[in-house]
Order: sequence, then C-alpha cells, then structure tokens
Amino acid sequence: MLPLVTMETLLRAKCFWRLAIPGSVRELHKDYRIVPPQNFSNYESIKQEFKLETPEYFNFAKDILDQWTNMEKAGKRPSNPAFWWINGNGEEVRWSFEELGSLSRKFANILTEACALKRGDRVIVILPRIPEWWLANVACLRTGTVLIPGTTQLTQRDILYRLQSSKAKCIITDEVLAPAVDAVASKCENLHSKLIVSQKPKDGWGNLKEMMKQASDNHTCVKTKHDDMMAIYFTSGTSGTPKMTGHTHSSFGLGLSVNGRFWLDLTPSDVIWNTSDTGWAKSAWSSVFSPWIQGACVFAHYLPRFEPTSIFQTLSEFPITVFCSAPTAYRMLIQNDMTSYKFKSLMHCVSAGEPINPEVTEQWRNRTGLDIYEGYGQTETVLICGNFKGMKIKSGSMGKPSPAFDVKILDINGNVLPPGEEGDIGIQVLPNRPLGLFAHYIDNPTKTASTLRGNFYITGDRGYMDEDGYFWFVARSDDIILSSGYRIGPFEVESALIEHPAVAEAAVVSSPDPIRGEVVKAFIVLSHDYKSHDQEQLKKEIQEHVKKITAPYKYPRKVEFIQELPKTISGKIKRNELRKKEWEMI
Repeated sequence: MLPLVTMETLLRAKCFWRLAIPGSVRELHKDYRIVPPQNFSNYESIKQEFKLETPEYFNFAKDILDQWTNMEKAGKRPSNPAFWWINGNGEEVRWSFEELGSLSRKFANILTEACALKRGDRVIVILPRIPEWWLANVACLRTGTVLIPGTTQLTQRDILYRLQSSKAKCIITDEVLAPAVDAVASKCENLHSKLIVSQKPKDGWGNLKEMMKQASDNHTCVKTKHDDMMAIYFTSGTSGTPKMTGHTHSSFGLGLSVNGRFWLDLTPSDVIWNTSDTGWAKSAWSSVFSPWIQGACVFAHYLPRFEPTSIFQTLSEFPITVFCSAPTAYRMLIQNDMTSYKFKSLMHCVSAGEPINPEVTEQWRNRTGLDIYEGYGQTETVLICGNFKGMKIKSGSMGKPSPAFDVKILDINGNVLPPGEEGDIGIQVLPNRPLGLFAHYIDNPTKTASTLRGNFYITGDRGYMDEDGYFWFVARSDDIILSSGYRIGPFEVESALIEHPAVAEAAVVSSPDPIRGEVVKAFIVLSHDYKSHDQEQLKKEIQEHVKKITAPYKYPRKVEFIQELPKTISGKIKRNELRKKEWEMI
C-alpha cells in the first residue's frame, strides 16, 4: 500500500485527517474480487476520525495541483500521469501535474490578457470531453474567474438563458456550438469575449489553439479566500427551470476530499474514469477535484455518444482501476454481451446521479465480480450518503451518511424522525455550516431561504433510515404518489418493473382517479424482444409481476407503453413532465 503522500499537500491547505491503518474487510463471495480500502479501515473509523479545517485563503490550483507538481519533481509521486485522454481513434494525450500546470498558466494568461477578464468575472465553458475543458477549469481557478460549465447538448435557447442569467463576460466553446452563440450574442450585453477550440479561424472569435502557441506560462495564481465564489453549476432542471448553484473555492476544492479519499478510495497510483458529461457538477466531483486532491490520474474518453462496446473495450485495454458512471449507463451496459471482455485492472465501481435499481447492481456483480457502490449527493453538495468499501451493501440503499455531513430524516416541522419513518432528507447546517455545501442560489435569495427548515438544509428528497443506520431513497418530494391514503414512492415501483425482462426503462407518476384520488401509472419502454408481443397481455403480466415483488397497493393500475422517456440533458427522467400531462387531461 502506498504511503499517505497527500499529507504534504493537504497540510498546506490546513486540512487534517487522523486516519486508522487499513485493516481487513468482510469476506465476499468466492467469485468477487476482494478489494480492501486503501485509505481507511472501516466506516466507523471514517466517521470518528475525519476532520476538515478551513484556511482563510485557499486556491485549488496553487494549494493542491502545484503541490503535486512539487512532489512529482521530488520523486514522491508514482509515474502515473495526472491526466490521460483518448479519443477512440488513436489520439492520446498524457500530462504530468507539471505539464498540466504549465498549460493551464498559459490559458490563464489568455483569460486575463486577451479576454481582459478580472477576478470574479464569469466564464461559460461549453466543451465536449477534450483536454481544453480540463485546462479551462484550472485556468479559471488560477485567475479567480468563476467557471460556469454547460453541456454540449444545450440548444440555442438554453445558451441564451445561461448567458443572460449568469451575466457571463466570456464564453468558450467549439465550432459546433459557436453558430448558436453568435445567433444570441447580441441579446447578451455582458458578453464581450468569445474563445473557440477549432483548427480553423472564425470571425469574432479568439482561436484558443493558436493563442496557446503564443501564450506565456509565466503566471502568478491569484490569492483567493476560501469563501470566494469559484464556480456556478446549473441544476439539471428535473423539477423546473435550472437554478444557478454557487460553489466557493473550499466547498468543492476542499469539501470533495471526502469523495476522493473515502467513497472513491483513490491513491496516486489509481486511474479513475468518470463518464459524466462535462456540463454537470458530477464532472467536478469525479473528473477534477476528487481525483486530483488524491493525486490520482484522471482518465477521459472523448466518447461523443454513449456506446457500450467502446466502454467495454476501454475498460479492457487501459489500466483503469476506478469506474464511475450513472445508473442509466449501467442499465445500458448490462443489456449487452460482456462475456468477451476482461476488466483486469478494474477494482472499484461507483454510481451517482439518481438511484440505481437493485436488479442492475446484481447483474453487474454477476458479470464482473464487482459491486457498484452507490453514492447520493446533489449539485448543491458533496457526497451526502454513500456505500463505502468494507461496508455491508444493502441492495437499493444509498448507504450511510458521509463524514462531511450530519444527515437526518425530518418531519414537516424539522423534528428528527426515528428509524423506519419516512420524511425529508436534511443536513444540519446550524450552528456550524458544513464545508461541502453550496453558498447559495445565485440571484435567488427566496429559493435559497426555502431550503432551510430550522437547523437543517432540506434536500428536496424523501427517504428513511433503517435500524442499522442505512438511508433509503423514496422519491423527490414532488414525485410522491398519494393513493387511497397510501404514500407511494416511484423508485420502488420502477425497480420492481425493471426486473421484468420486457421492461427496458420505466417511469412512474401519479395519475388522477375518481375513486382513489390518484393512482400509480407506469410509462414503459419495452425491451427489443418484447415489442411485438400482445400489449394487453403484457400489461397484465407486468402488473402481476409488480404485485409479487412489492406491496400490492403499489402496483401500476395504469400502464402506457412508449418509445422513449422524456429526460433532462443529463439523462434524468422528467417525471414532472409525464405527471403534468396526466393531470392536464382532467
């Protein structure tokens, strides 16, 4: 096992851990790969010994990345690259921390000189998984400008909304989305700089590739306070218009240490591949801060479309030790033949973004010999709950609270509920606000205030805690179905549905009913082999299946087969859209 070489770096940032020496882990099934924790002994040691102190000044580029460069030079870090990128067509980029530092300083000079950006100015970055996206992240840190990432799936209207809402002064994108930016730029009075990543020049745009050739790498990182604004992440908009979530230099830059060290269990010898889109906070979680806090290698694949074959080939051909992907991706992967692939280096699989169905985790385990360690968090937070190595995994559970937060189940008045009772998932924020929580919703004090109930931040999710301290997700608060006096969460019904071989995907919402007030309705995308089957017969069969899997009152009294489910750009099911259509019909 490697020594805890991150000590020097994190001491510099005044971040301390008192960690027990790793010990044994429960013995798993003989077909499993037994992978003990690298950075801790067990869950109890994490909760008891984790401590994070906040310095007055903190900048991730200077206090973490540049310190890893120093350790590289001193021979105190393995030869693992800091960043490793492929595009699937033979192109490959590898950077050490020193090279990452030099290139990001060049980028920083472009932002401050060519773009005339000052500390606190906002920069929208809409790029696919290409190396320049990572450089933009670090350059914004170095200049104190506020990064606002966006997915490449944004439409012209989406881009206009983000430019106007954020008052961004600069936008960085590629030649695919540049025309959409040009079409709305005249309506964005704050926008004055546009950078394009392209081999060809474009009128009105600075060509980043050409500018990087000329830029100096002599740049002094700005001095930022720990609570200065670092980045703004637009939420995925599952329940309305996307909100601007503000994170400080410490809330992610230090707060995500809990993800990297404990949930992902990374060391400088690890190579982590996170498939998340660059537009979402999950990329900050597992493609930037968490890995680099630990000195691990960030692996990236251009992967313009999610292709299971490409995923399997990459996991087989490259020394990826940690794989992080969304439940939707795992669901797609297990629908494909994996028998010809061997993931020899893979040691740890994690998932976050939405609940993962027990059926999916079971099939993945049967095919790979590895569990999926589910984590729960939000754009507004670092890891709230998680399944950690060495813990007993209860299929379908979010695991136990992260050491970063004091997590409780609350009633409507903010009182803590006992085990087994469903309520709102909350995080204690008074009298001491925890580090890994967002600062506020930008320009929306009313919405920010609405998240507080007594001494707690209310996540907007419903759940319960069992007698063993494990947390279980029920639903978003506005997704709960009230039928004949029963409260029904869609996730449990969807999990039961997906266990039927005919069901590829499912979404469950409330539907009006003259007798029961509302009933469970399931929207189902059929598996390919079942699309020609008699739908009435299939409907009855699926309903009976759900009655056997879960409490009979939860079965979908209404079923509709559809070609595809409505989803956000990040791939989350838009139940609110389905529910709205149901209730508009009355």
